[in-house]
Amino acid sequence: MHEVIDLSGLNELINAATAHLSAETVYPPPTSPEALARYIDHTLLKPTATEAQIRQLCREAIEYNFITVCVNPVWVARCSEILSGSNSSVCTVIGFPLGATTTEVKVFEAQQCVANGARELDMVINVGALQSGDFVAVYSDITALAQAAHAGDASLKVIIEAAYLSEREKIAACVLAKSAGADYVKTSTGFGPGGATTEDVALMRRVVGAETGVKAAGGIRTLADCNAMIAAGASRIGASAGVSIMREAQQE
Repeated sequence: MHEVIDLSGLNELINAATAHLSAETVYPPPTSPEALARYIDHTLLKPTATEAQIRQLCREAIEYNFITVCVNPVWVARCSEILSGSNSSVCTVIGFPLGATTTEVKVFEAQQCVANGARELDMVINVGALQSGDFVAVYSDITALAQAAHAGDASLKVIIEAAYLSEREKIAACVLAKSAGADYVKTSTGFGPGGATTEDVALMRRVVGAETGVKAAGGIRTLADCNAMIAAGASRIGASAGVSIMREAQQE
């Protein structure tokens, strides 16, 4: 059950979070390549992705024991079939990459993806509504998606697209996502003006606390990048360079 809040008091909730951020913490890195693999959503979201590339992505996920593959909705059923019986599951994206579709469309997309085998959904918030100060619309959008995900025994990650946002807007997005029942907040789509930064990850972790996950995504290409994001508070890493990152980890 997510926290029930008074919608008329959203601004006060955000103001309180802004004024009383938790202390910044440095988190330990994974202790082995095997542990690192369980942080990684092995990602291929390019519109030009072919079936052969998607099959290769799934083979790599099985080989390295990545926690998920993250693919566009059109590939969910195929990936679910390929990964059946493995330790890797399917993550997909909703309202991607702009977040500017209606809530009803996002909910339908989420329900279809869950029916096709997705176990994790990464939705993009309505960035324009957030920047307009329409926090009720943002909260309602996320709530509907959280309910759709959880009804299908899937988890919800909320992409805030931090590179577009001021610090207060980042805080607001995280407060709204957590209050609406999201399981994670996520930095970026990878298709916006910037990717993950350790500063954003640390801020997001301080806002949501220990109970909610933080996913860093966008521009994470090396083992050093991964370890920096995890030290800042990331509990999940979205990366298309998962194989090269794992090879680095194995060599070390």
